[in-house]
Amino acid sequence: MELDKYLTTEMNVLKEKNLDWKVRILQGPSIPRAKVDGKEVIMLCSNNYLGLSDNAKLKEAALEAVKTYGAGSGSVRVIAGTQDLHIKLEKAIARFKHTQAALYFQTGFAANAGAIPQLAGKGDLLISDELNHGSIIDGVRLSKAERAIYKHKDMNDLERVLKEAKEKNYSKTYVITDGVFSMDGDIAPLDKIEKIAHENGAYVYVDDAHGDGVLGENGRGIVSHFKLEGKIEMEMGTFSKGFGVVGGYVAGSQALYDFLLNKGRTYLLSGSAPPATVAACTAAIQLLESDGSLVKKLWENTKYFKSQLKALGFDTGESETPITPVMLGESKLAQEFAKELFAEGVFALPIVYPMVAQGKARIRTMVTAAHEKKDLDDALAIFEKVGKKLKVEKK
Repeated sequence: MELDKYLTTEMNVLKEKNLDWKVRILQGPSIPRAKVDGKEVIMLCSNNYLGLSDNAKLKEAALEAVKTYGAGSGSVRVIAGTQDLHIKLEKAIARFKHTQAALYFQTGFAANAGAIPQLAGKGDLLISDELNHGSIIDGVRLSKAERAIYKHKDMNDLERVLKEAKEKNYSKTYVITDGVFSMDGDIAPLDKIEKIAHENGAYVYVDDAHGDGVLGENGRGIVSHFKLEGKIEMEMGTFSKGFGVVGGYVAGSQALYDFLLNKGRTYLLSGSAPPATVAACTAAIQLLESDGSLVKKLWENTKYFKSQLKALGFDTGESETPITPVMLGESKLAQEFAKELFAEGVFALPIVYPMVAQGKARIRTMVTAAHEKKDLDDALAIFEKVGKKLKVEKK
C-alpha cells in the first residue's frame, strides 16, 4: 500500500537519526526495583513520585469500587456516566486544592485539550511560556484565539508581551504556564507571573502536572507552594504522576466548573473514567490530606540523589525538583548512556532532540518516596561506572 510505504519511509528517517521510541515493557507494578523486559532494574524514569501506584489503600479502594460499581461507567459523563464516585472525587479535588470546584477529565492531556480552546476564542489572546508541555501547545493550537510566546521564565519578556497586548484591546488575555517544567525540572515563578498578569488585566492558567504531590503543603501543588490560593483562575493537574493513578482536572471557581462541564469537548465526548480509577484517585487525595510523610520522604531522597550526582561531577542543569536531568549534550551519547545504564540495572530514559534543543540531550531521572537509600546508592554507583566507561567529562 502507498500509505504503508510512506509511513515506513518516515519511520526509517527517525531510526537513522536515533529519534524513534524503543518501548520497554514493565512486567509488574511500578516500584523501585521493577521487572522490565525480563530484567530487574532500579526504576528511575517513572512519574510515580510518591510510590502511590502500588499503594495498598489505593488498590483496596479500586477493588472495592469494582465490586460495588462494576468495571465501567457505561457512558459519557453528561448522559449516564456520572456516578456518585465522580462527584465525590471532584469535591475531594476542590477541597484539596482550596478551590470552589473542580472538573475531572479522563487524562491530563484531555484537560488541556478540552479547556484551553473553550476558554479562549476569536478576539482573545493566549500567552504561553516557550517550554510549555505539548498538551498545552496542542490546546492552544485548537483555539481560535491569537497566540504569543514569551521566553522561558523571563518576566521582562512576559511583561513586554502583555503591554503590547493591551494596545490591541483583546477581549480576554490568558497567561499559560507549566508549574514544573518536565524536561529540566525547574519551577515557574508563579508569584511573579500572577502579579504581572493581573496588573495587565490577564488571567492565569497553570498546568501543575508535575507539582501535584510534590510542591506545597502535603503536596497540594505550586499554588500552595507560592501561597496563591484564590488568586489563580485556573489550576490544571493530573493523577498519573504524584497521585499514582490516571486522569486530569481543572480546578477553580464554580462558574469555571459549570462552563467547562457544558463546553469542554474532551469531557463531553469521551467515556467517563471507570469506577476503579476514580476510587483510587479519591483514595490518593485522602491519603495526602491526612499524611505529609510521603512528600517529606520524596524531598529527602531528591536532595540526596541530586547532591550525590553533583558530587560525582555530573551536570544536573537547572533542576529544582525530583526531575533531575544528567546533562550529556549529544543525542547519540545520551542514547548510549541509557543503554549502558539498563545493561547495568538502571532504567532511565534518554531525552533527545526534538524533545529538547540540539546539544541539550540528557538522561532524565526521577526519584520517588518509595526508593530506599540503597536503591539510590546502587543507582549512583552505576551512573559513576557508565560515566567513566563513556568518558563523560566532569563538570
